[in-house]
Amino acid sequence: MKALLLVYVLAFLLVTFVWPTWRLWRLHGINGLVLPRDDSAHGLIGMWFKGLMAGTLVFAILLVSGLSPAHFGPLPWAMQDVVQKAGCVLLLLSLGWITRAQYQMGRSWRIGFKDDEIPDLVSSGLFARSRNPIFLGMRVTLFGLFLVIPCAVTLAIFALSEALIAIQVRLEEAHLSKSLGDKYLAYAAVTPRWL
Repeated sequence: MKALLLVYVLAFLLVTFVWPTWRLWRLHGINGLVLPRDDSAHGLIGMWFKGLMAGTLVFAILLVSGLSPAHFGPLPWAMQDVVQKAGCVLLLLSLGWITRAQYQMGRSWRIGFKDDEIPDLVSSGLFARSRNPIFLGMRVTLFGLFLVIPCAVTLAIFALSEALIAIQVRLEEAHLSKSLGDKYLAYAAVTPRWL
């Protein structure tokens, strides 16, 4: 199970970050990595997201190297076979969900946003059901990780990601409202933030 977790984390990073970034560059000549490296709120969130991803990868490597979840503040009340299986299902479903949403964004896909860029509004497919299907999938992924390995570390990863995603979504919504005006506001009025 531990080795599968590392494989999943690596596959997740490859499928949801590396591949779409490369594909966008190759097909459209667009760099999708636009998180600022400055002292703004957007830059701070980007720094914390990168740290969270790196920390999750290190955690998976530590587990594969022989450390037990017992070393990371186990939560016995959640250590049930059915809970762990449910977590595995959520991990797989959320990866497919994120991949589909990223594909549906097409050339509009980015990690972050540029203040001076006016994005296209994607409102079909999964985006007709949720304004933030990629972030929703990330939330489900990290909740699934917690269910698979219920310990203080995965709970902290999940809690921190919830805060970071909530802030990032609001920053993006403010940018879209400013950039697209009534078009975005009309979309937001009929499409929920999550589901």
